[in-house]
Amino acid sequence: MAAGPSPSRRKNPAERAELAAVVFDLKLQGLSYRAIEAITAAPDGPTGGKRISASTAGEMVREEAALRVDPKVEEWRAVQIERLEGVLRDHKALRDAHWDRAMGSEDKAPEVPAALAVDRALNGMARVVEQESKVLGIHVTKIEAQVTEVTQQDLEMQEIIREAKAKVAAEEAALRGEAGE
Repeated sequence: MAAGPSPSRRKNPAERAELAAVVFDLKLQGLSYRAIEAITAAPDGPTGGKRISASTAGEMVREEAALRVDPKVEEWRAVQIERLEGVLRDHKALRDAHWDRAMGSEDKAPEVPAALAVDRALNGMARVVEQESKVLGIHVTKIEAQVTEVTQQDLEMQEIIREAKAKVAAEEAALRGEAGE
């Protein structure tokens, strides 16, 4: 007989979530996974006799723990993003304040210190964006690609070249055949 999914896996997700919450609470009470299996098998147990194996109970506890911890992680991320966005606003304000001085005007040459300030502000902004991506778990990968458009004429030219190569190869084979005789 082939092993199939455990009985708790076949249940609908809502029912599995309810069972996972029960199992998690039992584990918080200090019960072992074997004890949870025994308690859930009892008809008057917290799951109404729906036995949950020790291994499935372990999976459920890990899933439930992730669900219960994630909201705190999201709160932390929100606080970090708010802080980083404040720093980013400061860098943008610094950049804007020095932009005109750095670029100069018709009657005034660009100022090197202002240009450096803009450069530093832009570098600071890049660092903030990098930190935000780390907080959010976004990994940025630079991908370079070269796109070459192939037109109908290109395809026709490729076909002509293939035919010419085939013709030359056939002529060479014929000459080799005559020379070999």
